[in-house]
Amino acid sequence: MAVKTEKYAVGDKLSMMCSACDTDKEHTIQTVTKLGKITSAVCDTCQTSSTFRAGVKTSVAVGSKGKAAGPYDRTRKYRKGQAMMHDKFGHGEVTAVLEPQKIDVLFGDTTRRLIHAQE
Repeated sequence: MAVKTEKYAVGDKLSMMCSACDTDKEHTIQTVTKLGKITSAVCDTCQTSSTFRAGVKTSVAVGSKGKAAGPYDRTRKYRKGQAMMHDKFGHGEVTAVLEPQKIDVLFGDTTRRLIHAQE
């Protein structure tokens, strides 16, 4: 039994989490692979551009109109898709909540494991 995957085209719209807006927003697809997989999309609201590799977000570049991300705080509880500004690594987006107190955060093209929800 074959699994059907959705094919996208440049200019298609889809709703996904925007790291700058910190909520689900409409995005416009900018580039796709020959097989119709998304390689980059831009938020229609703040112009934040996200790139993808193998269907996974790999980089986030905030446009000049984007909302500033709050500073990283290890006592704050984060959820997938939230943006942060780390004093050493810069602008990042939470890509996974692994355990009650561990998160993966994408900074540019590098993922770092950080702690959160520490009391």
